[in-house]
Amino acid sequence: MPVHEEPGHLIRRAQQLAVARFHEVHGRHATPIQYAILRTLQESPGIDQVTLAQKIALDTSSTADIATRLEAKGWIVRKVMPRRQRSLSLTAEGEDVLLELQPGIELVYQAVLKNLAPAEQDEFMRLLRKLVAL
Repeated sequence: MPVHEEPGHLIRRAQQLAVARFHEVHGRHATPIQYAILRTLQESPGIDQVTLAQKIALDTSSTADIATRLEAKGWIVRKVMPRRQRSLSLTAEGEDVLLELQPGIELVYQAVLKNLAPAEQDEFMRLLRKLVAL
């Protein structure tokens, strides 16, 4: 099998496509992983960093680094909890940023999936969820 047909290569290319479309729609104001963190905090305000990392499938060190940057931007607030854990929540500015980003997310999805018929899009999403065991 040629390398450009291997599953790992195709998954990486799909990721590149999704990130490129995200930046076409949103510029460099935020990254896809920052969006994922903001959305997760919107859905689960006050969760700790370890739980956040698990929810977005990112290692705890990277999650902490990104959270530090988001806190510096004023988009989230971190509060120290017992046992040195930190709870994370959106700030009002973070909520505003998320509101700005959300309308474009559907455009990103449409651009990424545009080569698939509607039934294929549904099947593709079903298979992706199965692949990552969600």
